[in-house]
Amino acid sequence: MSSYLGEISKKPIFFERNRVFRVYLGGKLFNNFFGDEPVDGNLPEEWIASSVKALNSGSTDPNEGLSRVRGTDIYLDELIAKEKENILGSADSLGILVKMLDSAVRLPIQAHPDKEFSRKYFNSEYGKAESWIVLATRENAKIYFGFKDKITKEEFVAAIERSETEKDAMEELLNEIPAKAGDVYFIPAKAVHAIGYGCMILEIQEPTDFTIQPEAWCADYKLNDFEKYLGLEPDKALECFDFSIYGEKAVQLGRKTPKILSETDRVLSEQLIGRADTTCFGVKRHTLKNAVFTELSAPAVYVVTDGEGEIKSEGYSASLKKGDYFLLPKAAEGRFEVCTETYLQLVECIPPFNT
Repeated sequence: MSSYLGEISKKPIFFERNRVFRVYLGGKLFNNFFGDEPVDGNLPEEWIASSVKALNSGSTDPNEGLSRVRGTDIYLDELIAKEKENILGSADSLGILVKMLDSAVRLPIQAHPDKEFSRKYFNSEYGKAESWIVLATRENAKIYFGFKDKITKEEFVAAIERSETEKDAMEELLNEIPAKAGDVYFIPAKAVHAIGYGCMILEIQEPTDFTIQPEAWCADYKLNDFEKYLGLEPDKALECFDFSIYGEKAVQLGRKTPKILSETDRVLSEQLIGRADTTCFGVKRHTLKNAVFTELSAPAVYVVTDGEGEIKSEGYSASLKKGDYFLLPKAAEGRFEVCTETYLQLVECIPPFNT
């Protein structure tokens, strides 16, 4: 078994599909990305190359959220534990979680902890800073980021209480921003936000499922206390919100413009999220036209967002198409290339120790 796992951990690692339960509805737009049935339901998220368990209230699946290596019974967290050096090199953990999500409703108003909050309350070295790449939208899609105006904690608590009977009481406090394909946002820890109706988003984040969402309702679903506060007292949980992030400055803080790293007539490489934004992770996008691309960093998670091609090395080849994703382990660094005879777009999700 050890030699078998060793071989797996030296090549691109592909995974079985991994749709995860959430209390909100969505997933219809996965049809044009993964080829799934075009219906909305309670599996609106695909967790990609995930070594993180989902925090779902009442779940009976001990592996919920964890990615399983394609064609095996081995989960990524197990593989990392047994082949850590091959997959991560000198790092202790992968350090990122990548998701695809599609929202048929507005998600609850929420914020995520920073590292200090996570250490204090969740015994974790990771908070949940995150970034969004909008890949597709439905008509009138929106996102919400930052408070619209300066607000006190007391006013926020009053809105939470009103949300029991007024479902828009909290939404009205936030900046409402139209969403379109190609938009890129960085969501710092403690920044209030919500993904609105109609957004299919590739999300790169710190590797936790910590969300404080004190709003009473998610569409027609009534949130329970655990889903709101993760077992914390409400007053402590609300320390997770930074009330200084508001107004147009908040929108400017969140919205990001891709920066060209290199460009030829065949390959365009862009930085979407870099060190100036966060040290928690990095994100690049590579657009190939009849090209061979060799600058694959590792370890890193790669998502094919459009087109088709293959990843190959001596004695190895695997086809790639829109919706495919893989983890390139450290032991594979410098040994593989991605090529296409037509067109392929690849998003590179980079751990914090490799940004």
